Amino acid sequence: MKATFLIFLLLVAGQLSNAQQNTGYQTDSNIHYYSEDINRSNDYINERCVLDIYYPVNKKGFSTIVWFHGGGLTQGHKEIPEALKNKGICVVGVNYRLYPKVKAPRYIEDAAAAVAWTIKNIHRYGGDSSLVFVSGHSAGGYLTSMVGLDKRWLAKFNVDANEIAGLIPFSGHTITHFTIREERGIPGTQPVVDDLAPLYHVRPDAPPLLLITGDRELEMLGRYEENAYLMRMMKVAGHTQTRLYELDGYGHNMTAPAFPLLIHEVERITREKNRNH
Repeated sequence: MKATFLIFLLLVAGQLSNAQQNTGYQTDSNIHYYSEDINRSNDYINERCVLDIYYPVNKKGFSTIVWFHGGGLTQGHKEIPEALKNKGICVVGVNYRLYPKVKAPRYIEDAAAAVAWTIKNIHRYGGDSSLVFVSGHSAGGYLTSMVGLDKRWLAKFNVDANEIAGLIPFSGHTITHFTIREERGIPGTQPVVDDLAPLYHVRPDAPPLLLITGDRELEMLGRYEENAYLMRMMKVAGHTQTRLYELDGYGHNMTAPAFPLLIHEVERITREKNRNH
């Protein structure tokens, strides 16, 4: 469905309650999410595999968004997006290893390690471990879907992927990522769906999945269509909580109107979980 400008304005208008505006926040930076033994064993892991955590102080039971930056799995740096600040939630910005220093599936393993660390440790900051959401843009959207749909990656860290409260990838590949195809000498125009494609791991019991892309006529080649196919196949498989937003008039760099949709989804699921408890 297309997210209209009116919806965007309504969401923006509803983001900040007085309580949220009055909440103080703290950022802890460059936290290693692998064990000390693993950090000591590899200089690149020790340098790169860190995260920043931005969280509300004097508040308990808050929701958390683990955010993966974009950059084609070849560049980029951890970030706490400004649009996610001062919303009464925690944001975890993650660095992961990049090609060509590493190849698949190392960056997927890193993403899973960071999500596992967050689920296991967010209570120390006052957060609710059952309200950890995963999101990211482009390559970060791909990592979001891989970690949430292919359960083997989080299982490496003794975490069930279904513990994730919601998956909200922005303009992520759902086929095998073009950088992985480049690693194998496969042209970027040749689509591949194998076990490193989110589409390969369609399942009915996955966490709620909100797919967001830019306009199909302005996006990177095929990005809307492959997300639409993932949505359809998730529904065919029996997953009842998959939705797709196409942001009319926006290309691949569609994060500005997508962030309010992300926050709205976090708030929606959080309200539902709190009602059920």
